[in-house]
Amino acid sequence: MTQKIVPPFTEETARAKVQAAEDAWNSRDPERVALAYTADSEWRNRDSFLTGREEIKALLAAKWQKERDYKLQKQLWAFAGNRIAVRFEYEWRDQDDQWWRSYGNENWEFAPDGLMQKRFASINDVPISATERRL
Repeated sequence: MTQKIVPPFTEETARAKVQAAEDAWNSRDPERVALAYTADSEWRNRDSFLTGREEIKALLAAKWQKERDYKLQKQLWAFAGNRIAVRFEYEWRDQDDQWWRSYGNENWEFAPDGLMQKRFASINDVPISATERRL
């Protein structure tokens, strides 16, 4: 799908939006990821509350400094109108080489131009061994 994906979403376009987000996040490029959000996008990420691309970029840069070898999978959970819900899991290792699997849910709301204007994420981390990795 090469055209811009805008609401209202169909199952096909919602799945494409989720895949585009997964691809962008797996790039681990804060600049690239931030372009998917409105300039005044509102976020809740764990215990952080952010507004705007600059705060998003700063959070992501710090995240990927800490979360080495990050690999993410997202799955569409539900969609309606200009909203999408996803479940996700990702794996990463910390500076002590401890592997982690992080699970969570995100609720997304999009502006008419297809940029995400709200993202609310709940995330839990579970320590795993290297042999338990799936991603």
